[in-house]
Amino acid sequence: MPTDLNASASVEIEAPVAEVWQALTTPSVIKQWFFGVDTRSDWTEGSDIVHTGEWQGKPYVDKGTIVRFEPERRLVHTHWSDLSGLPNRPEHYQEVTWALAARDGTTELTVSETNLPSEQARAVAETSWTTVLGNLKELLEG
Repeated sequence: MPTDLNASASVEIEAPVAEVWQALTTPSVIKQWFFGVDTRSDWTEGSDIVHTGEWQGKPYVDKGTIVRFEPERRLVHTHWSDLSGLPNRPEHYQEVTWALAARDGTTELTVSETNLPSEQARAVAETSWTTVLGNLKELLEG
């Protein structure tokens, strides 16, 4: 049963939308700003998106499915992590939305996540999203 616990974060990046979109969908670039994850996806609706990495010395696998893929506008995917301690079942998946908006040569990027399992998970998500968006901004504004 979905929860109404959600998290979101936004950042304005001094870069065109096309550049930000490329950074969101290019595995070698994702690795640079998103906690060093390895990402596998063919970036089509209905296909898998898998992130593998190490968190606090422990390997993990995050899985999901691409729900919407609108180049330079919106990427929506589901997300479940084996670090959550919850069974890999549909009700334990979050939905993550990456929304981009052009603003006079800059890009406003908002990430939001729904169906978080607890207040603690929401707090962790908000901190994590703020961190990764900051990393992405730093990388692209270099």
